[in-house]
Amino acid sequence: MHTTEQLQQILDTAIQNLKFPDHPKQLYDPITYIINLGGKRVRPLLVLMATELFGKDANQSVHAAMAIEVFHNFTLVHDDIMDNAPLRRGQATVHEKWSTNVAILSGDVMMVEANKNLAKVNPIFLKDVLDTFNTTAQGVCEGQQLDMEFEGRDDVSIEEYINMIRLKTAVLLGGALKLGAIIAGASEKDANLIYQFGENIGIAFQLQDDILDVYADPEKFGKQVGGDIIANKKTFLLLKAFELAKGETRASLDTWTSYKEFNAQEKVDTVRQVYDTLDIQDIAKEHMNYYRDKALALFAQIHVSDERKASLLTLTNTLMAREY
Repeated sequence: MHTTEQLQQILDTAIQNLKFPDHPKQLYDPITYIINLGGKRVRPLLVLMATELFGKDANQSVHAAMAIEVFHNFTLVHDDIMDNAPLRRGQATVHEKWSTNVAILSGDVMMVEANKNLAKVNPIFLKDVLDTFNTTAQGVCEGQQLDMEFEGRDDVSIEEYINMIRLKTAVLLGGALKLGAIIAGASEKDANLIYQFGENIGIAFQLQDDILDVYADPEKFGKQVGGDIIANKKTFLLLKAFELAKGETRASLDTWTSYKEFNAQEKVDTVRQVYDTLDIQDIAKEHMNYYRDKALALFAQIHVSDERKASLLTLTNTLMAREY
C-alpha cells in the first residue's frame, strides 16, 4: 500500500499530465487555470484510497480519480457564475478572468473531459463506473438546484436541508469512494457500504462547515467568519434557530434577516447571540456527530482488515478535526 503522501504525489503527477488541446486557447486555458488553483484534492484522493483499501494498486484508478477532479472543478466554475463569486481559492474566478460565456463553455467541455478520462478505465468495470459517476453527477446538479430554490423560500425544513447538502456535497464523496472500490473489484455490498460511509461523512463535514462559518477562529478559517449570517444563507444553524426561537429572540431573528441594509458585524454578533441563547452550536454538533458516527459504523462493516482501513480513518479524522 502507498502512504497518503505517496498517493498525493501520484495525483499531482496525474494532474500535471492532464493534456488538453491547444486551440481554441480561450476554451482550454480556463480548465488548466482552475485545476491548478490547488485545493485539497480530497475527492480524487478518496478514489485512490478506496482502491488500495480493497487490495489493488492506486494506479489502476488514476483515470477515474482525474474524472472526479475535473468534474468537481467543472461544478465550481458553474457554481461561481451562479453565485456571482469574484474569488475562488483566493484567485479570480474563471468568469471574472475571462467572461461568463467562456466560463459556461469551458465548464461544458470539462464535463466531456471527465468522461474521456472515465473511458480509459478497465473495460470490465466500465458499466458500473459510468453508472456510479452519472448518478453522482446528476445528484450534484440536483443539490445545486435545491440550494438555489431554498434562497426564495421561507419554509425549508431541516430534513430538506440535510437532503440538499447530501446531494450537493456528500454524494460526490460517496461516489469517489465507490468508483475506487469498483475498480478494485470489491463486492457489491462493500462498494455500497463505502458509498454510504462517504455520504454520511460528507453530511457531517458540511454541518461542521455551517458551524465553523459562525464560530471559527478567523485566523484559521480561510474565509469570512459569519459570511452565511450576512447572506441569510439557510444553514442548519439558521433553520434550527427559526424552529426554536420564541418571543423577543424570534423577533430579533426576523428583524435581522429582513434588513436590506445593515452593519455586517452587528448582524453577525446579534444573530450569533440568538444562536447562543438557543444552544444552536451544541445542537448542530450533535447532528454532525450523529452523521459522523453513522459513517464510522458503516465503515466498520466493510470486509477488510483494520490495517488496510487505517489511512482512510486517519484522513476522516483529519477532515473532521477542524478547529472552532
